[in-house]
Amino acid sequence: MFKNERIYIAGPECFYEHGPEILAAMRKTAESYGFGVTLPNDHPLDMSGKDLKDHAKSIFQDLEQVMMDTTIIIADLEAYRGSEADSGTVFEIGMAYAKKARCYGYTRDKRSLACKDQKYTLRDDKVWDEHGKEAPYKELPFAPCVVGSTKIVEGGFLDCLKVVMVDLEEESKLKGMSGGSVTKEKEEEPEEVHLRPRVYLSGPERYDEGAEEIYQKMAHICDAYDLEAITPITWEKGVTKIDSGDAYTRAANQFQNYQQKVRSCDAIIANLNDYRGYECSNDVGFECGMAFQLGKKRYGYMDDTRYMKDRVPHLGSEKDYRDHTGSNVENFDYPLNLMFGCSMEIFEGSFESVIGEIAASIRREMPD
Repeated sequence: MFKNERIYIAGPECFYEHGPEILAAMRKTAESYGFGVTLPNDHPLDMSGKDLKDHAKSIFQDLEQVMMDTTIIIADLEAYRGSEADSGTVFEIGMAYAKKARCYGYTRDKRSLACKDQKYTLRDDKVWDEHGKEAPYKELPFAPCVVGSTKIVEGGFLDCLKVVMVDLEEESKLKGMSGGSVTKEKEEEPEEVHLRPRVYLSGPERYDEGAEEIYQKMAHICDAYDLEAITPITWEKGVTKIDSGDAYTRAANQFQNYQQKVRSCDAIIANLNDYRGYECSNDVGFECGMAFQLGKKRYGYMDDTRYMKDRVPHLGSEKDYRDHTGSNVENFDYPLNLMFGCSMEIFEGSFESVIGEIAASIRREMPD
């Protein structure tokens, strides 16, 4: 009964020493239950050139192709080089969500970040992060974009796969009990035409105590370049803020607002600086993946755009650039995961120092 479903298996396993064997085992498991499986290494990749960026582009182009056939994504959400999930995996969840695939994830530890982030501290009845800021979404196991978009199962790949099967079975039963009718999806409203390019400022600043002041300053700078800035902390048309004591309700409400921002913008400008480790914020990663799948223009900026192998500590080329966990540090001449490097131009510097170049690029690409 699952023959029409195609599962994309997402996660950092591709960087593990025995990653191909792990992915092959998960594929066989899914196929044994009747599912089709899509992976970004299913087709021959062109790795003949000397330019490492071309190698990355070959992988990314194959991902674009297989994602078209994907109906379900099952993602490994284990912490990776920090306390958040692999940013490339979250980028892929964003792509899958934008194309209306079913999004599932699994983790061995579904406790809140307040319980499992070892760099969090308790002081004056508040939980603080390693940067001296009050810890964001500490009551949740993951960032709001992950919690809001994805059904998260505690356990491993097979545990998650079994939940997928139960959900599909129950939906099939529901169709039978409703006489075979299927609820019609709400038609999407036509996109608004903006007088000025509308840019979404995607970044972890949304959780800072002074977020309103930070975004006001950024929006004022955008205005000087004739750009209309929208930010994560304002509420999008059609989304009402819900005051709730339940962390999951608040997270879903936040996520609904964030994803509507991505849908309504012309371009996303993403703060890709490290957050909770050697990865960008999971919220930002998701929004970038979603923006790519929706065809939005994409720009990123970082304080340090050295190649990953120069930014992330590893054991050297003789050890395949493996980090302290045994995972490969990507060697594609990009400053971070190829999902970001291949899908957007990444500028070095602060928002203030790069916005002029970004604005000029937007103007060149926008129709008159």
